[in-house]
Amino acid sequence: MDSAALAVKEGAALRPAVVVTGASSGIGLELARIAAREAPVVLIARSRDPLARLAGEIIAAGGAAHPLPLDLGAGSQVAAVENFLAEHGFYCDVLVNNAGFGLIGQADQLSRDEQLALIDLNIRALTDLTLAFLPGMMARGRGGVLNLSSIAGFLPGPHMAVYYASKAYARSFSEALWEECRRAGVTVSALCPGPVETGFFERAAGAAKKKPRLFELLPGDDARSVAEKGWRGFRAGRRIVIPGFGNKVVAAVAPVLPTRLVLWAVRKLQKSRAA
Repeated sequence: MDSAALAVKEGAALRPAVVVTGASSGIGLELARIAAREAPVVLIARSRDPLARLAGEIIAAGGAAHPLPLDLGAGSQVAAVENFLAEHGFYCDVLVNNAGFGLIGQADQLSRDEQLALIDLNIRALTDLTLAFLPGMMARGRGGVLNLSSIAGFLPGPHMAVYYASKAYARSFSEALWEECRRAGVTVSALCPGPVETGFFERAAGAAKKKPRLFELLPGDDARSVAEKGWRGFRAGRRIVIPGFGNKVVAAVAPVLPTRLVLWAVRKLQKSRAA
């Protein structure tokens, strides 16, 4: 950390900020817009230009936004985020872990490197940032973490095995931390949407451009609506936020059905067809 950042950290009072990862598109972009109504936002994603456009939009609307282009999947970026916050006179009051991606296909046929990269971003980076900023939140007795899970986190997912498992981790991790932190005035919530029109499936399917039948059957939602519901639920101190009645039914029913039946049904519905 340079001397200017250190002086700010040790001397001047720091201001609360909301750190949003995966802020360049989709749910993350909408969550950043919403959070900017309440506090300055630090916008993190790999893509520099979309971040700059979003920051400009927020500033033009009277908010404060600071873009920080980072690849969270390329090893720990905690120091870079901490330094950036200190240099701008902020501390992380709320962390939104939205960055992530999916892969569609049978595990033995998908790239091993890509599947491990998914774990790096969806699990490791989420955990790394949470564990870095949670102690400060607990000491201050305020703030919290909003983690992006999915309805996929409630059931096993043949043909998207690593993605489903990563979202189950995000949900379980969030629920445990909610219990650990809630008496200290800190909220940890998991936002568990169903299908959302964000371009997720285009990236997940790659060149195949296919979408699982399961996600065609579940009613879709738009990113703005999901973000609004997620932010309201987080601010209300909810452990889990599941937008949409159909998604709530899946989350309630899947864990109590026989696992072999769930696996069979998901396997049949998860197989992709041309979109």
